[in-house]
Amino acid sequence: MSDHHHDHAHDDDHAHDDEHDEDEEGAAESEVRKRIALSQVRQYGDPVLRMRANEVVAFDDELARLVGRMTELMHDAHGVGLAATQVGVVRRFFVFEHDGEDLVLANPSITKTGKDVEVDDEGCLSLGTVRVPVERAAEIVIEGQNGAGEHVKYELDGMSARVVQHELDHLDGRLILDRTDPGSRKEALAKLRPRLLLAQR
Repeated sequence: MSDHHHDHAHDDDHAHDDEHDEDEEGAAESEVRKRIALSQVRQYGDPVLRMRANEVVAFDDELARLVGRMTELMHDAHGVGLAATQVGVVRRFFVFEHDGEDLVLANPSITKTGKDVEVDDEGCLSLGTVRVPVERAAEIVIEGQNGAGEHVKYELDGMSARVVQHELDHLDGRLILDRTDPGSRKEALAKLRPRLLLAQR
């Protein structure tokens, strides 16, 4: 899932020129890292994004390496969550950021859903700049396993609840296009179709 919170520009009146240059260099480097990361994330039209992922059975060094790579990609791409299927791995796990901590959840299932729902715009690292309104449960309990195979349980609300619901959808081959209203879906597909045709050439 892409992060829709943008950093606000700081007041440059009191900044030195060299600090300003460093800021620009840092922003340019960040943009390059973002583009490289996004080039490694499967994009709309890739059939793997529509596949239902298989259970994780081996909590080994290979999984640890994948988790590390995906966490790095998530940050470089300015995302807050990334599912295994988005990097072409058809296994049921995703990484996400919660309260400043990087977490991994394997074989996840939502075991409790609050009665309140919220509609907010969502983006996706596999859908470029497309953002559409999606209704999600405001509070959930999600359970699964961590990278060591140990049982974990998270009680989440707000943005974190939205992120894990988004990532769990990926593991079932479902995209935000499937959860939005018809008008928003039509607009999104109009943006995505030229990319799809380009990718197929």
